[in-house]
Amino acid sequence: MAALEPTPADSEAPLRSRAWFGDGGKNGFISRHHLRAMGRGGHNFDGRPVIGICNTFSELTPCNGHLQLIADAVKRGVLQAGGFPLEFPAMSLGEPFLRPTSMLYRNLAAMEIEEQIRANPLDAVVLLTGCDKTTPAALMGAASAGVPAIVFTGGPMLNGRFHGRNVGSGTDIWRMTEELRAGTITQEEFTEFESSLNRSAGHCMTMGTASTMACLTEALGMMLPGGSGLPAVDARRGTLAEETGARAVALAGGDLTPGRIMTRAAFENAIRINAAIGGSTNAVVHLLAIAGRLGVPLALDDFDRLGAELPLLIDLMPSGRFLMEEFAYAGGLPALVNDLRDRLHHDTVTVTGRGLVDNCEGAQVHDREVIRPMDRPVQPAGTGTAVLRGNLAPNGAVIKQSAAGPKLLSHTGPALVFDSLEDYLAVAEDPDLDVTADTVLIVRNTGPKGYPGMPEVGNLQLPKKLLDAGVRDMVRISDARMSGTAFGTCVLHVAPEAAVGGPLALVRTGDDVRLDVPARRLDVLVEDAELERRRSEWQPPAPPADRGWTYLYTQHVTQADTGVDLDFLVGASDSAPPRQAF
Repeated sequence: MAALEPTPADSEAPLRSRAWFGDGGKNGFISRHHLRAMGRGGHNFDGRPVIGICNTFSELTPCNGHLQLIADAVKRGVLQAGGFPLEFPAMSLGEPFLRPTSMLYRNLAAMEIEEQIRANPLDAVVLLTGCDKTTPAALMGAASAGVPAIVFTGGPMLNGRFHGRNVGSGTDIWRMTEELRAGTITQEEFTEFESSLNRSAGHCMTMGTASTMACLTEALGMMLPGGSGLPAVDARRGTLAEETGARAVALAGGDLTPGRIMTRAAFENAIRINAAIGGSTNAVVHLLAIAGRLGVPLALDDFDRLGAELPLLIDLMPSGRFLMEEFAYAGGLPALVNDLRDRLHHDTVTVTGRGLVDNCEGAQVHDREVIRPMDRPVQPAGTGTAVLRGNLAPNGAVIKQSAAGPKLLSHTGPALVFDSLEDYLAVAEDPDLDVTADTVLIVRNTGPKGYPGMPEVGNLQLPKKLLDAGVRDMVRISDARMSGTAFGTCVLHVAPEAAVGGPLALVRTGDDVRLDVPARRLDVLVEDAELERRRSEWQPPAPPADRGWTYLYTQHVTQADTGVDLDFLVGASDSAPPRQAF
């Protein structure tokens, strides 16, 4: 790991925690004596930095199920560096279980993390994350709280192994599920595959959203070098967790806050790296939301413009062959950054106190099949996430070109339209469904307000009729997202969404729809006057809830092109200790 630079915390900077523990009267007594009840001696209150360890462990989030062990390693690092660690839980967002979608709760988790950081006697915080939404939620909350912070993700699981080959979480699930529906594998084989896929603790080992956001957190400068790739069960991850705890102590009391680290230049580096790794389309909504918390100007078109500068260099599923284990052993993100040093901003600062490129100087690539050189990419520049506009998506839509069928990237066909996911699934197995390989399948009302929460259903399963005919891809359009582990010619994040009256609400079965990715266009070939006539007849759907979080969410959530945050959470507050409680 690169040498760590001193921070302002290494001087006599004031600590937030002294507003709690340094008070010689009633308020300080109350803060100190309750910790004494937990066996914490007075030496913990002698002015040393207090480090919060925000832990998203939960047995309802299997990907984060090992974070208790990680927290212990972080505590060791904090103690060794002279800090006082205090662990606290935060809402854990597990992809496998949360319905209707974990994305519905990302902003709630971010709000909880922000408020816990600000309301407690913390001088710096270590954010323990892993599963898809826990990492962006933590970054959003820390960005708004303004206290020095450092992220440590739980790491990817080991490669899956099935019938002598590597299999990847998510990516091979989608493949095997379709083959089961097509009758090319048996239920027994499918069950055997299920027991062979996830072999260790950790998050998805494909370049899905969890791995993407871990890599981009490192690229943004919020994680120590090498932290994104090491497998969850690699002993070196425990060592890095200790170093993370120690670094949090150095950050405490200084001004190297998330706002100083995650600048416009840092976001540009992250977008370029996202293109090089074949990262998830979910990175778009997460980076937009994080930037919005910091007031960093970032727009949807930046992802297309900046991402088009770099080819796909990492040969990982779903766009390639390998998995995160091979990426880590090939040199991980530091090796890729060193390869790209001439394409990245050097004037950034990271949690180490040094720049991203400086952190990675000298990092070597150990396997050029996994991390390709610029002159031998997996796919050429301009084949990453593309932003589409047109009369179907005036505010934009995205498509992951590297995971799509090349022949379908320029395609015109008749629409087959469904108003809900359930309506489509009810007929997806129908052998008489009026559908061909040229059909453009549209499922709407799956966006932020419409579902609610914008679930990962955009990689719609193919109609059984087409599977039986040997078809394995078709153009699919929705206002939903899709898993970063998924693949196919799927147009996603259509904005504005149908539920708020976006043009997707006006398309009818039989309308010709044209997808032209090279021209960055998505259009329904219907006259403007006819679309306006249909708009006059359109009625908004009933609200999905009249109370609670879902009601609050649907009243305030923004659209996909601005990050799907809540409008009242955009921006930050200062980190000054709040008014006293007693």
